[in-house]
Amino acid sequence: MSPAPFTYEPVGATRDDLRSCPPGYRPMLVRTRVGEGHEVFRRAAEAVLTWEMHRAMGVGIDAGADRAAPGVDVTVTLAGLIKAPCRIIWTTEEPRRAGWAYGTLEGHPECGEEAFVVDRTGDGTVWLTVAAYSRPAKWYARAGGPATRGLQHAYARRCGAVLRRLCAGYGED
Repeated sequence: MSPAPFTYEPVGATRDDLRSCPPGYRPMLVRTRVGEGHEVFRRAAEAVLTWEMHRAMGVGIDAGADRAAPGVDVTVTLAGLIKAPCRIIWTTEEPRRAGWAYGTLEGHPECGEEAFVVDRTGDGTVWLTVAAYSRPAKWYARAGGPATRGLQHAYARRCGAVLRRLCAGYGED
């Protein structure tokens, strides 16, 4: 049996350019300073790659693996009610960059892609970037209009705040 198809095209557009947004989709880019230093980066990368950041937000995560990897199916449950099936498209684990992106599957309230990437800049600052492009797939996402976009941005900002909290107390080097 082949895996369920993604609900959008082009798949993987966030891999090389987090600002990429295909025609007909709405872009989102939220960048949050997490801290500074190698230990903060290491801790942040691990929290993102193992779903810890999402779980610490109170989001339900049902994943086919303990760690993000291409092809892993993940169902995100929001507010205990909304189930959002996705599949990991790509991951990266580099000395100064780590993260992943998933694409939406049938049943997700939106169509599109979302990436969660931690990077450590040349001055040692650690950032979380949440980037997405999407459009409504379910009636209630369409009916929410601008409020739906506001919730997506609030979710991305909360990711940054939670990750910063998870990394608090790790050495600044």
